[in-house]
Amino acid sequence: MSAPRSEQELTERFEALLAEGASVEPRDWVPDGYRRMVLRQVAQHAHSEIIGMQPEGAWLTRAPSLHRKSVLLSKVQDEAGHGMYLYSAAETLGVDREDLLDALHTGRQRFAATFNHPALTWADTGAIAWLTDGAAVLNQAPLCHTSYGPYARAMRRVCQEETFHVRQGYDQIRALCQGTPEQREMAQDAVNRWWLPAVALMFGPPDTVAGGADERTAAMGAAVSRRAIAWGIKRHTNDELRQRFVDQVVPQAEALGLDLPDPNLRWNDERGHYDFTPITWEVYRDALGDDLPSARQRIAHRVAAHDDGAWVREAALAHAAREEGTS
Repeated sequence: MSAPRSEQELTERFEALLAEGASVEPRDWVPDGYRRMVLRQVAQHAHSEIIGMQPEGAWLTRAPSLHRKSVLLSKVQDEAGHGMYLYSAAETLGVDREDLLDALHTGRQRFAATFNHPALTWADTGAIAWLTDGAAVLNQAPLCHTSYGPYARAMRRVCQEETFHVRQGYDQIRALCQGTPEQREMAQDAVNRWWLPAVALMFGPPDTVAGGADERTAAMGAAVSRRAIAWGIKRHTNDELRQRFVDQVVPQAEALGLDLPDPNLRWNDERGHYDFTPITWEVYRDALGDDLPSARQRIAHRVAAHDDGAWVREAALAHAAREEGTS
């Protein structure tokens, strides 16, 4: 087959590739819009993994036992690794990792606002793993089959590890619920504070009227979702995934004897799903937590860590250059 010469021919070949269900690889031509959308999603995902280490990492020296400390340390290390997988996937789109980190540090790119919120007690580390990582798995499992090959392959490894994180978080909350009244109260308090960040922020803003958006907002959100779905970047709307999360977590909370902080939460026989308070744009904005002191600390801590590690990166580059010169 001869190489296509016009943009129309290139576009037709790209669309045929998607229609076949084949992976888009770095060597393939893609429209600028596709590249921008994939890069934005992968970069934000990578940033969220490394920023997301901070709330739980703050509890490493205060874990109640050596067992819990080792489990939490492994989880935080996993999150760092996820960030590295995803930055590597982003680099296949022709960007430099240092440029991505600079965009994060200077506010030109964002991370998941869920991690603006502070982890105030030991129970928060369990709630984060159970609720936010549980939401992440529902969000990310379809990405194992996303159309961009390097992203899909990274996500297969990430999702395997995130599944263990969810189990670890549930086990930790269960242990607290079976402990003293004070421990149970601590678990309930953590769930009360992490429920809204998980159900609202981990799935993105509302993109359907049924999900809580007004018609104009839903139309804008739906347009973005339709394009992402058409390109195979995502497979479900934000609100579809949000509903799956609620349906999954409610029975788990009941088994723990915990209350989820939503007065409108109830089973709907007609829909075959749980009803819950709609995530409107107002609810979504209120959950962002951009004005929290912990939100301002996240980037400051990340920049400080990056600067402190400069000598390691310089040493590694010098060693690589020396090895190359002697080979």
